[in-house]
Amino acid sequence: MKRSEHRQLWLSEYFGEKKFNIKPASEDASFRSYYRVSINNQTYILMDAPPEYEDCRPFVKVLDMLIKHEVHAPHVYAQDLTLGFLLLSDFGNTLYLDELNDKTVNGLYGSAIDTLVQIQSIPSADDLPAYDAELLLTEMQLFRDWFIHEHLGIKLNDEQTDTLTSTFKLLQDSAIEQPQVMVHRDYHSRNLMVTSNKSPGVIDFQDAVHGPITYDLASLLKDCYISWPADKVAYFCDVFTSKSQHITDKIEKNQFMRWFDLMAAQRHLKAIGIFCRLNYRDGKPGYLNDIPRTMRYLTETASKYLDLQAFSQLLEEIQPKLAVPA
Repeated sequence: MKRSEHRQLWLSEYFGEKKFNIKPASEDASFRSYYRVSINNQTYILMDAPPEYEDCRPFVKVLDMLIKHEVHAPHVYAQDLTLGFLLLSDFGNTLYLDELNDKTVNGLYGSAIDTLVQIQSIPSADDLPAYDAELLLTEMQLFRDWFIHEHLGIKLNDEQTDTLTSTFKLLQDSAIEQPQVMVHRDYHSRNLMVTSNKSPGVIDFQDAVHGPITYDLASLLKDCYISWPADKVAYFCDVFTSKSQHITDKIEKNQFMRWFDLMAAQRHLKAIGIFCRLNYRDGKPGYLNDIPRTMRYLTETASKYLDLQAFSQLLEEIQPKLAVPA
């Protein structure tokens, strides 16, 4: 039976004799896909996660944690974890990315930071995977494997390889020394929905871990899909620390900002690698358009810190290759 037929049959069993319409709602960077189901002037979202590629259990587990702590996450109307189907409440079509501009940014990011503080207050150490050194390194190696080697076609020399290795170690250590909290892990403008009440609606949280306090803040403020002036980013970091004083009150501002910048660099290394992997492995070339912005973040951070100067030089050495078509 085709996957489309499975979807139709499963929904028919849930809705009974009621007629419904189903149409694509969105895709993401995984094998999951989403469909909007309409019935009697009400809409739902069907998450289709083929079980041979995706496991719905982490999504359900994290969702339960979020809802128990009053984070605005989707309600589950029906589920079949064996088939990989979840029928969820519909947050609509309006992403933060669609609404963010100079006039709306303070209000939208203010609400997003409030929700982030709420998420970080959820006890999570025993229930979520650790964002440990191994995972941090595995993510950064995507930059080497898929961007430098596959996308740019560069074979690093020994000195360049050593620079990359020491940079990865520096970013690992910075992440691990931070206070550890619940981390959404993709807390950015494409995973926050503008909703009519309790905005934002939070989605795509199934990869949540227990990790560094600055990770989600870096995802939000140094977003791969939209960027802001440095003073605006610094302002929102201050907003965050003022609302997280139970964790951040004894952390010097310079220390927090260094953690924030280096955490963003770790994430940007991962993101650039993933964007390339999505193109070459999964046939999704659109994400290549987000590499220039993400690379700008990375080069700005590398040039800012003395202990990243060798990495900054490495980035300069590979920059000319960026002009080569994918």
